[in-house]
Amino acid sequence: MSKDRYESPLSSRYASEFMLNLFSAEKRTQTWRRLWVALARAEHELGLPVTAEQVAELEDHLTDIDFDLAAAREKEVRHDVMAHVYAYGKAAPSAAGIIHLGATSCYVTDNADLILYREGLRYLRKGLTALLGNLAAFARRYADTPTLGYTHYQPAQLVTVGKRATLWMQDFLADLEELDFVLENLKFLGCRGTTGIEASFMDLFEGDGAKIDEMNRRIAGEFGFEKTFPVCGQTYPRKVDSRILNCLSSVAQSAYRMANDIRLLQHDRQVEEPFEKNQIGSSAMAYKRNPMRCERICSLSRYLMADAMNAPMTASVQWLERTLDDSANRRISMPEGFLCADAILRLCRNVTDGLHVNEKVVERAVREYLPFIATENLMMEGVKRGGNRQELHEIIRTCSMAATARMKEGEPCDLLARLAAEPAFAMTEAEMEAVLDPKLYTGRCAAQVEAFLEGIAPLLAGAESGDTPEINV
Repeated sequence: MSKDRYESPLSSRYASEFMLNLFSAEKRTQTWRRLWVALARAEHELGLPVTAEQVAELEDHLTDIDFDLAAAREKEVRHDVMAHVYAYGKAAPSAAGIIHLGATSCYVTDNADLILYREGLRYLRKGLTALLGNLAAFARRYADTPTLGYTHYQPAQLVTVGKRATLWMQDFLADLEELDFVLENLKFLGCRGTTGIEASFMDLFEGDGAKIDEMNRRIAGEFGFEKTFPVCGQTYPRKVDSRILNCLSSVAQSAYRMANDIRLLQHDRQVEEPFEKNQIGSSAMAYKRNPMRCERICSLSRYLMADAMNAPMTASVQWLERTLDDSANRRISMPEGFLCADAILRLCRNVTDGLHVNEKVVERAVREYLPFIATENLMMEGVKRGGNRQELHEIIRTCSMAATARMKEGEPCDLLARLAAEPAFAMTEAEMEAVLDPKLYTGRCAAQVEAFLEGIAPLLAGAESGDTPEINV
């Protein structure tokens, strides 16, 4: 590979081979040729002067694409589609005169995009369900493992490690629902002519609109589309691109949230992303174990969220039936959106497959703050022993402030000793210690995890887990 030319890191480092192939020139041009074959076949079957032999010859030359010939022709005529019509005609000379009959360039460019985007969304769906599968296993394993909860990134009540994972899963589940909606509502453009009015086919079919509708049904059906857009200009509505990139942006938002949470937890050594035996965390600080993968997830997610803004800006400036100022933007923003989403999901799957919980560290953090969390229970017990609720509340407040001040000086928490020294509580420190079982303070976390996982079990039952994606570190 030449090293004196820029190459996108999405292709050289991050995206999968599947996604790189999907948006390759080879795949795109073969899809164009499949569309030309489908058009010729429908025209032949509906009585236009296209022979079965011509259709067969086109089918025989779907893959032998002379890119050099097409490039030379494009340099001459300054039109990529017509350059490939020319190259296809050279490969299938008996059919050269009927290729692209009645069509405009958007017949192949736009329909091919819809076909490729649908395939890309289906592939991302597999990655998303595999990720949910990883997280489901993690949530189930740690469903009742108490951990310190945070609000405002300040210690709050206890949750469990598994319950926290279900919060990440719920976000990704929303993305999956949105992705399925996009797939279910994706329509085909068909062959609609230069301004979407099918005038060329009215001429070819001598005004028989039923045959035009049947031609479009047959072409759409050949590619697995049940519906076409009822009306259009020259292109399919660019709102489709906006819907697709918005869906991919949503995945990035969920991935960023999860990865950022893991980064915060890794700072406290509670949770750690995978780290290879010989991996170097820092070029200078050999002891470091940076959350590089989660940082990369966040970095790529920011890029994808920004990239998604291209589609609504394009959709809003289509200029009546068609303008070409969308073309250069879409050539970049749409494939890169898919490649970036693919890279993010690969990283997420890699991280969640090897996500490690340092249970002793988690337990230590719980133990450090548990006396504060348990104060309401202690107050209730003090009332049972004859104490005054308001008086006990004030004692807890003042003792908590004093214990916290001591902890800020690097000393261990002595809240229980302070409370036990107060006669109003009528409890020994040992009696207070007896109510400090962390599992008494996680509420319904375990039950919530179980119910959540049970609810999505049908969704994950048929999911393909596959191997953990290898990533370039």
